[in-house]
Amino acid sequence: MSQDRPVTTADYWEKRYQDQDTPWDIGYASPPLIHYLEKLKERGQRILLPGAGRAYEAVWLHENGFPNVFVCDWAPSAFERLKDKAPSFPESQMLVSDFFGLEGRFDLILEQTFFSALPPEKRPAYAKKVQSLLQPHGWLVGLLFAHTFDHQGPPYGGTAAGYEALFRPYFEIVTLRVADDSIAPRAGRELFIEMRALPS
Repeated sequence: MSQDRPVTTADYWEKRYQDQDTPWDIGYASPPLIHYLEKLKERGQRILLPGAGRAYEAVWLHENGFPNVFVCDWAPSAFERLKDKAPSFPESQMLVSDFFGLEGRFDLILEQTFFSALPPEKRPAYAKKVQSLLQPHGWLVGLLFAHTFDHQGPPYGGTAAGYEALFRPYFEIVTLRVADDSIAPRAGRELFIEMRALPS
């Protein structure tokens, strides 16, 4: 995996998408996330997908009647698939931006591969930023790697104990368990999380 550009710059990620160098991309919405989203009854809630990439979950949400879905990525090419598959997705809700500069409030932040793309030293800032973007008692839900990697990232892995220590100051950790419905190559290697934001 090329490391010729810093992983915390927009042009690095734009080049990855232009070169189709996206091995983390499974090509469809992640089953554990869809199984969670299928149970949501409140269609009007504001949902953010940070580092959304090709935004498979955002397409699913849009097609299933969730009008207030926002996607954030600082690589403009990442949204080409979203525009193609969901042409009625509001352009104003496609945020080509640095996640750490976002403003606003959301009811749910859906985590899928963005956290694992961040260098570990950025993780405390991520936890604090997510809390600040959520409504009081809003939810962070998603998937994190359940193991560390031998190679230099991205992606960067971690452990349940490490995640608990990281998020505990900002969230009530409701669920932190190995996902039981991951795709086969990731079976036993993903943690499903549900965390409720503490008042900031």
